[in-house]
Amino acid sequence: MAQNVPIIMDNGTGYSKIGFAGNSEPSFTFPTAIATRESAAAATSSAGSRGPALPSKPGHLASKRGIEDLDFFIGDEAIANSKTYSVQYPIRHGTIDNWDLMERYWEQSIFKYMKAEPEDHYFLLTEPPLNPPENRETTAEIFFESFNIAGLYIAVQAVLALAASWASNKVTDRTLTGTVVDSGDGVTHVIPVAEGYVIGSAIKHIPIAGRDISQFVQNLLRERGETTVIPPEDQMIIARTIKEDYSYVCQDIVKEFRKYDTDPATYFKRYEGQHSVTGRKYSVDVGYERFLAPEIFFNPEIYSSDFLTPLPEVVDGVIQQSPIDVRRGLYKNIVLSGGSTMFEHFGQRLKRDLKQIVDSRILASESASGSHLKSSGMEVNVISHKRQRHAVWFGGSLLASLPEFYQSCHTKAQYEEIGPSICRRYAIFGSAT
Repeated sequence: MAQNVPIIMDNGTGYSKIGFAGNSEPSFTFPTAIATRESAAAATSSAGSRGPALPSKPGHLASKRGIEDLDFFIGDEAIANSKTYSVQYPIRHGTIDNWDLMERYWEQSIFKYMKAEPEDHYFLLTEPPLNPPENRETTAEIFFESFNIAGLYIAVQAVLALAASWASNKVTDRTLTGTVVDSGDGVTHVIPVAEGYVIGSAIKHIPIAGRDISQFVQNLLRERGETTVIPPEDQMIIARTIKEDYSYVCQDIVKEFRKYDTDPATYFKRYEGQHSVTGRKYSVDVGYERFLAPEIFFNPEIYSSDFLTPLPEVVDGVIQQSPIDVRRGLYKNIVLSGGSTMFEHFGQRLKRDLKQIVDSRILASESASGSHLKSSGMEVNVISHKRQRHAVWFGGSLLASLPEFYQSCHTKAQYEEIGPSICRRYAIFGSAT
């Protein structure tokens, strides 16, 4: 058994969260971005596929790299050096898109940020639902051969989010059955999980997430003419700040408009900004975007004509497509995960709208059957908790703190005996796959 604390690495499309097991928050949260000296053209050609542009076998850092390959930055430093370096995002829609860049990103995460010797630690990594087995193999190859780690466990993000909800006061039993609404920066997933196993056939992706909400806020500010005072290079940053600091979910959009029109002094806010280059101060009115920003989850037509299904309908559809014997558990334990579910009253609105859909279906079923027997109803429960923003990472931290974590990991010795295919199968805690 490893003597050192396991390291948890949750690499998302927009941000990565890394830290040690047992902590309540990650030690570092920074963009999943890497800045290299590669020309933009070369970067584009290598990022396009996992084909010939990438090395056929990842790993063996020292043998395949020259000094120039050490000249790169990750995270916030990568963004800060975007004028002189080529900034790329190795993960797209939750899946690793460029393995060579991702390996270098992991390298600096471990050595520069965590300041850890990888051979002394077990690692828990996260993966999106329906991640191809080949991706697991490549990940294992990099970690065991390049970093020589002691042991590895790759967990599905949704299962970790369910484990994180155990920290909520509303949760009385530690179950791994539930529906996870995971919304980060790049994509939103609705994932049903039964006893720790993802019901892959029922998963739904929603093309609305944090980045889209920021873009929508920017569009609303532009329509009102507010962007004339905001420097162009700061517009997206300001939109994101307004989204995070001022926005909330309303219960009725028409009533909310009326409140703002009746008493603008109370509801309109003022954002004071400063030009990132010149230092010039400016101010922006923050109005309807406060409640319209997250409203695109519930009325997506106000933002896009491409996707029109409200989030509560998607959640209901996912549960209805799951096996009938687990549906009650899926409605009863709907868990929120990710930064884009952090809006005030988000959980209450989702619960209310979903309950209306479920109740109307039960009522229609009763009247169609003509029976005098009344249904006992369906319990709908949406769980919010204070660890929600980093729910996946925190769930990993919880599970990696359990004694059985080490028995569930694949060790370096097992990898050397069997090879990368060992990582195609994983044990859910307390059971075998």
